[in-house]
Parts: sequence; structure tokens; C-alpha cells
Amino acid sequence: MNFWSIYEHGFARVASCTGHTVIADPRANAEAVLRQARRCAEEGVAVAVFPELGLTGYSIEDLLLQDAVLDQVEEAVATVTAGSAGLLPVLVVGAPLRHRNRVYNCAVFVHRGRILGVAPKSYPPNYREFYERRQIAAGDDERGGTIRIGGESVPFGVDLLFEAQDVPGLVLHAEICEDMWVPVPPSAEAALAGATVLVNLSGSPITVGRAEDRKLLCRSASQRCLAAYVYAAAGLGESSTDLSWDGQTMIYENGALLAETDRFPLGDQYAVADVDLDLLRQERARMGSFDDNRRTHAARTGDFRTVPFRLDPPKTDLGLRRRVERFPFVPADAERLAQDCYEAYNIQVAALQQRLAAIGGPKVVIGVSGGLDSTHALIVAARAMDRAGRPRGDILAFTLPGFATGEHTKGNAHRLMNSLGVTAAELDITPTARLMLQEMGHPFASGEPVYDVTFENVQAGLRTDYLFRLANQRGGIVLGTGDLSELALGWSTYGVGDQMSHYNVNSGVPKTLIQHLIRWVISSEQFDAETGSTLAAILDTEISPELVPGEELQSTESKIGPYALHDFTLYQVLRHGFRPSKIAFLAWHAWHDRTAGAWPPGFPEADRKEYDLAEIRHWLDYFCRRFFAFAQFKRSAMPNGPKVSAGGSLSPRGDWRAPSDSSAKAWLQDLARVPE
Repeated sequence: MNFWSIYEHGFARVASCTGHTVIADPRANAEAVLRQARRCAEEGVAVAVFPELGLTGYSIEDLLLQDAVLDQVEEAVATVTAGSAGLLPVLVVGAPLRHRNRVYNCAVFVHRGRILGVAPKSYPPNYREFYERRQIAAGDDERGGTIRIGGESVPFGVDLLFEAQDVPGLVLHAEICEDMWVPVPPSAEAALAGATVLVNLSGSPITVGRAEDRKLLCRSASQRCLAAYVYAAAGLGESSTDLSWDGQTMIYENGALLAETDRFPLGDQYAVADVDLDLLRQERARMGSFDDNRRTHAARTGDFRTVPFRLDPPKTDLGLRRRVERFPFVPADAERLAQDCYEAYNIQVAALQQRLAAIGGPKVVIGVSGGLDSTHALIVAARAMDRAGRPRGDILAFTLPGFATGEHTKGNAHRLMNSLGVTAAELDITPTARLMLQEMGHPFASGEPVYDVTFENVQAGLRTDYLFRLANQRGGIVLGTGDLSELALGWSTYGVGDQMSHYNVNSGVPKTLIQHLIRWVISSEQFDAETGSTLAAILDTEISPELVPGEELQSTESKIGPYALHDFTLYQVLRHGFRPSKIAFLAWHAWHDRTAGAWPPGFPEADRKEYDLAEIRHWLDYFCRRFFAFAQFKRSAMPNGPKVSAGGSLSPRGDWRAPSDSSAKAWLQDLARVPE
């Protein structure tokens, strides 16, 4: 495989085109189509979609029934067909075609010198400004037929799927303008029958607010149908006798906007995006109700016809024409990030409030280290108490310094506990830890600087042991603080350690999101200024377990790798089930250039890093070994906690059910396809 090719990684490049239409001049419009088609071919586009009745103009009115025009339409279709012979894209062109006793508003599928098939418009509108049924026949009942065009019979009907034999998952279906606006659009049946890329050739005139309505319908169709939706509307050149036109183009994929262009263009314009066919296939496989819906409608979806074709896409480096979030759990858009943080924080707060109420309102016992995770869990607990009308003093917060606890983090812990008004205490675990190490015969007890896993876990285990016993003593439950990223890597001490608690509010929150949640808490003034100031200081502290003594700070990420890359991989594995080679391809596009693309609001400039393919590959290997072959036994016994992100959770009772006895070989073998 060529690692750098989008077509090797399950993508297909699509284009939504609009331009200057010449009313009733099919020859000129055919040349305009081919002009854009050639540009699309140069960019590696697999499918190029043009507006409704693009070969004549949509606003042609009764001129549509003139033989002189219709004769030239057939010539124009032949011109486009011949001109497509040496071009890559499937061209989906709008044309009025004579069939039996009527004229149909059609989408003509043309590829490499031949007409693959023709799909008619199902529902020509006849209300308000629309008067299509005066000229156009409804095509909703056209199934199983053929149409004579260009001297040959080709498939004709609304039941046509066009499938690329050499691009797995690329299956096309067309509907036309009004078809999208009806309660049960043709694309819904087509998606159930197997279509993954739904195209809409539109002649929709523009009125105030209609552009947003179109976007809503396109987004909804793509999400309900678990498909890509490619929309191309008519623009300049259409008649302004009574209407105006904006040339709106957009491409959605499973509810996400991949590309759009400015409206009211002066000339040729197109939106281009790389549709992720793997993503759509995975979504359909996971969402069993999608196929259940197909079975319900099998009488209609079972008789769709498939027209095969070979795309022969280039296997060269075409770049990647879609936005890849560096932080899939953390949107770069400021408004969306604020909304996500509001929801995530309140999901955690509401979940904890409910748990406490359900078990009789115990106190909350929590260990506070001065790090991000425990800080966030503490402010969640504080707000849960506020919502329940309980005093924050019912939170029993302990900072438990060990051999390597720094004064900075311990000081932050005390300042945070005091500013929140919780019941605060310090319990030094070092005497007990020293005694345990001595009784175990550990070399550290004899003065040797041996800082192995046992040395670290004695401290982690004692902290948890103390918290559980304190909860027993004082009528409380232990609130866990470990996050989703640590669960993924198994970066926790099992059993009597930070892996265990009575309830864990952070178990659904990835490490990369927690810092933004804390920033949101500060900016939205959930607490007073003093608390906000302390939270800001904690944000500036490097992530560290502080378990090993020494002058140099023990950095977690220097040992286990960047959480940014691990969270990137986790999202792609958990949400989409992608193979490592594809994740590496996406990660390189997201992370190889720190100056390209958007960063989440407030992300520190000094922390804006970039990673080359070798680093990405190295940490992917590390992730796969820990996630698939090691850490599941810890997740199988994880405490209750709320799912927070649509990216998923790792609860064995929810999103992730996997055996503890597993191998990572399949993932590592695929990773070997990534160049070193």
C-alpha cells in the first residue's frame, strides 16, 4: 500500500459543484460541466455533483418542453459523456429527458465515457413559487426500468445504486431537490439498501432563511442515514424574473459538515471533501437499529438495482481534504467547546448528586493531590453538594503526601480545599509506607535508592487504603479521580489503589478534556475568584504522579507518552474501530505541523507541539500493547461512573466489553504497514 494515499485508507474524495448557468443553452452548460470536471479530476475527485437541470437551467419554465432545447440536451449529455472518457470522477449531471409520454427531471450518472444510469426526480413540487408538474412528470413510481439515451438503453429509476467495485463502501444514490423535503425521502430507502454517498442536485431558489433550512435537512439526512450527503444548488445565470439563486454547496458526513462554499458566487465554485467510508461502515455495523429498520422496509429496499463501475482512483499522495481535530474529545470551535464543557461538567455533577441521594446521602471522601484529575473531581463534588442543598463541609478532602510530594502541588491542594470550604486535612503516608517497605524487605528500607513499581504502588495503595478506611470511619464513600485516558492505558494501581473507588465521576472524561473543563469552570465563574486563581495555578502544573524522590520532576508523559496522541488514538479506536495504520495517517495530518489548523481556545502556546510519523508510530505501538493486551482486566473491575463523551466510555457495562485475556497481534501487524 501507499501509506500516503487517501484511497488506501477508506476515503473517497467528493465535490459539490455550482457555476454560471446559461438558460436554454445545453451546449454551453455541457462545456461548463466538463471544465469543472477536469479540475475535479486533477484533484483526485471520485464523485462530482452538479445542480438540478444544470444542462438547461432550472428556471427555464415552459421552454423545458421545446423540442429544440430537448434535442440539444441529448447532444449535451453525449458531449459530457464523451468528455468524461479520460476523467476520474463520476459526474452526476442534471438534465430534462424525454421518456415515454413525459419529460423527467433527471440525474444522469456519467463515468469514463459511458452513461451508468439515470435517476428521475420523485416529487416535483407544485406550491408557492414552484410549478414543476406543469412540465415535469413525477418519478417516484419509476423502478426497474430503462431509458433510451445516446442510442442505447440504460437503467432508469429511483431504485438505482452505483457501486465502485474497487473502492469498498463507495455506493452512490441521487435524489433531486424537493425529494429531500418530503417526510420519507428517497435517500432514506437508498441508504437502507446500501447507499453511502447520497447526492442532491438542487435548483432551489433562495429566500431569507432557506439556506439554514437546507443545512438542517442535509445534516439530518446524513446523520439519520449514516451517510455522506452532497448538495449542489443552482447559482448565477438562473432567471431572476421572480426569484434569486445562491449556489449553495455543502458536504455532510454523519451529521458533521465537511465542506461548504460561500454563497452567491460569481463563477465556478465547488466544495471538496474526503468522505470516510470506513467511518460510515463502522457506524452502520455498530448501530444495529439501522439494519433493523432495513428489515422493516425490506419490501422496498430489497429490490434496488446495483450498477457496478470501476473508479481506478489514484494511489498517490493527494493530501487530505477534511478537518481532523487534534483533540477529538475537545472541539476547537469556541462556542462548541463551551457547550461541551457545560454539558460534561453538569453530567458529572448530576450523576454524583443522584448517586449520593440514592444511597442515603453519605459524605464524600476524596484524596486531593493538587493535580488535574483530583482537582476536577473535587469541584464536581462541591457543585453536587451545592445543588443538593448540602454544606460543602460534607466533603472530607485529604491530601496524602508521600516520599516525592512537592510543596507546590501540596500547597495548591490546601489552597483549593480551603477556598472551597470543604473539610480539609493532611495525612502523611510516608511513615506507614516506610514501615510497609521495611516489613517487606524492600531495599529502600535499607537506604538503597530503589524506586521500582513496588515502591510506587505501596504509596498509591496506601492512599486508597486510607481513604476507604476513613470512609468507613466517617460515614462516607470514596470518590474516584482517575480519568478515561488512564483507564485506556491501565495507568493505575489495581485494587487497593487509584483504580478503585465507590464512585468515579472522571471515568468518562479523557485527560485532554479535563484541563478545558477546569478552564471553563474558571471562565464561567462557577466559584469565587480565589478558587479560580488556585485552579489556574493547578492548570500550569505538569502532570506527575510524584512517587519517585529526586530533584527532577517525575513526568508522566515522558514515560507513557503524550496524552494528546493517546486520546487521539483512543477516540478513533473506541468511537470508530479504526485500524492503527489509518489512525497513524489521521494523526500525522492532525499533528505534523503545529502552525496548521485550529487549536482549542485557551490552549497554551508553549504546549502546542507537533509530532512526526516516527513518534506517532512509536506511541501507537505503545497504546495498542497496553490497551488491547494488558489493561482490560483493570477496566473489567472499574467502579460506576457516568459516560460523558459521545466518543465513548470504557465501562464493561456500557460502551466497551472486551476479554481480559486478549492479544494485540492483529493491531500490531496492521501497524507494521506504517512506514518507519
